[in-house]
Amino acid sequence: MTQPFNASANPTVGVEWEIALIDPQTRDLVPRAGEVLSEVATTHPDLHFEREFLANTIELVTPVCHNAGEATAYLETCIDALRPVVEEKGLRLWASGSHPFSDFRTQPVSEKGHYKEIIERTQYWGNQMLIWGIHVHVGVSDKDRVWPIINAMLTMYPHLLALSASSPGWDGIDTGYASNRTMLYQQLPTAGLPYQFDNWQQWESYMRDQDISGVINHTGSMHFDIRPAGKWGTIEVRVSDATSNLRELSAIVALTHLLVVYFDRMIDAGEPLPTLQDWHVAENKWRAARYGLEAIVITSRATDERLVTEDLKDWLDKLAPLAAEFGCEKELARVNEIIARGAGYQRQRSIYRETGSWEDAVDATCQEMDELLP
Repeated sequence: MTQPFNASANPTVGVEWEIALIDPQTRDLVPRAGEVLSEVATTHPDLHFEREFLANTIELVTPVCHNAGEATAYLETCIDALRPVVEEKGLRLWASGSHPFSDFRTQPVSEKGHYKEIIERTQYWGNQMLIWGIHVHVGVSDKDRVWPIINAMLTMYPHLLALSASSPGWDGIDTGYASNRTMLYQQLPTAGLPYQFDNWQQWESYMRDQDISGVINHTGSMHFDIRPAGKWGTIEVRVSDATSNLRELSAIVALTHLLVVYFDRMIDAGEPLPTLQDWHVAENKWRAARYGLEAIVITSRATDERLVTEDLKDWLDKLAPLAAEFGCEKELARVNEIIARGAGYQRQRSIYRETGSWEDAVDATCQEMDELLP
């Protein structure tokens, strides 16, 4: 089973951002994405929206972009198109990694056949997927570069997750995690960390096994946290929780984009790309999901450790020349802004601890969509 890869001539970037609809009275999720999208399609047929797994969810999809600023500007246009339709229906736009109290049993799945098949197969765990993320696609010039870059990106998994983590609440409780979404999503049989394949041939062999065993027949694809997207000629990074706002989203996109380019340039220079043992990658994922920006992460195969925010600041210096080259200096600089303000999980948890109300946290998160603009 060959896996085609339509290589990208340039290291372009594309973004998918999952957001949801909220009832401003109950602060609960509302499964009315279909009717919102039908109306928006008549007034803005040029903008790209998709129905997602849940009927309360709208996915905003950028075209192929040069940098994070261009992608963010397109997403802002999408939000501006959605907002009047949503407000006319008495709803609000909201985004986070998960909803802090909504009951998954009251939230229907979209009317797409393969979504229902996933629910049929995965049952309890599949039904719980009240989660939202950001998917960043970065163009890669050759399929032989894909897996070395993915393996290198796994060393940066905790950095991307810690910055974006925004799902501390679940079923009315504080889970103690920065990203409960991460822990939920990995329960699905085709989700979670990718295997660290050495080359494209090993990936094809793996996918052949999945086809023969019937796995792909059920799911259509493998939903790894980082995966090849052969149709588009990209590496798709699906690590991050959905941010509540475009300003922070622009930082996540810039960092993700530049990291892929950085590792790609290392290949050009003949330099070995960084990797970590599988068990260190898994541990880093858990630490970032649990502790967010307070995580101490493993940074080398020799098991050196460092506070993730300290390591991030060094990476910002490393990536500064690329940020200048791609014209996304201000977006990358917002990584420091997130660290200073506190990530989404910290802001939500602080409100909950102060007021005892997740409803207040939902209100504040909706407000961020309107106020924290690029």
